[in-house]
Amino acid sequence: MENMPRVSVAIHRTERAREFPLPAYATPASAGVDLRSVERRVLQPGERALVPTGIRIALPLGYEAQVRPRSGLALKQGITLPNSPGTIDADYRGEIQVILLNLGDAPFTIEPGDRIAQLVVAPVSQVDWTEADALDETERNTGGFGSTGK
Repeated sequence: MENMPRVSVAIHRTERAREFPLPAYATPASAGVDLRSVERRVLQPGERALVPTGIRIALPLGYEAQVRPRSGLALKQGITLPNSPGTIDADYRGEIQVILLNLGDAPFTIEPGDRIAQLVVAPVSQVDWTEADALDETERNTGGFGSTGK
């Protein structure tokens, strides 16, 4: 889509990742790209593992990358990310690795090249805190955890 905002991000693939394509958007309106495993791993039910992707990125200042589960793996296999979304900061230069958790009933085999998670690059801002003796009141005020009736 020609109106979709774009940002340039440098990427480095380790030797193990060079046989796989660069992360790419599946459709013109996709928010995330797929991350692929570079090693074989079997996750038993209830097991979690750190799975390498073989890629490193250099985000520009003011951006983060969010690592998120793939909906198909979550629905069909029970594979999710326990720290979702995981955040990759703009100053991190190490290999992207994904913490996967098998919530399914059967072992799940990951092969090199399998798509294991999504990566979404998004703008971020930092906060300058201003301490206050009190906060303004709102209609919702201190209501939380289902207080809006939805």
